[in-house]
Amino acid sequence: MKKTIAMAALAVAVSFGAVSCKKKISDADLQTQATTVVTSNPNASVEVKEGVAHLSGTFADQQSKDAMITKLKAITGVKEVMDMSTVAAPVAVAPVETTSAVDPAVQKKVQDAVKDFPSVKVEVVNGQLTLTGNVSGLQARKIKESVDALKIGKYNNNLVVK
Repeated sequence: MKKTIAMAALAVAVSFGAVSCKKKISDADLQTQATTVVTSNPNASVEVKEGVAHLSGTFADQQSKDAMITKLKAITGVKEVMDMSTVAAPVAVAPVETTSAVDPAVQKKVQDAVKDFPSVKVEVVNGQLTLTGNVSGLQARKIKESVDALKIGKYNNNLVVK
């Protein structure tokens, strides 16, 4: 009976010894692995203390932040991830106000000059007055003379002569 108890005690001691002999991963090793994971986001950093990864910095969106946390938790030896990071606020883009570089009065004069040619459009494209449409050679000449007589200056004549 004494031998059985002694053997059981020895078995328990050996099992405890085997568990305690298990190699513990150092914080320095964990820090190296965690830093490697976090380098994909230049605005984030991580510090490992006692097996706990402390994530800080800024992420572009919640998905990238969550993905980083998941990657850190996947490192063997990391017990927990303390999230101290933030998600950047979306940048509000002010609507761009476009103002025409062409005086509306000039545009109206040109529209009146080409009113007899329904296939011709008078538009402001990239800040310049532009004529577009399909016309015959004779119509193109009449349109050019009419618009040139207005002395409006430079304009784009993108008429297609058929």
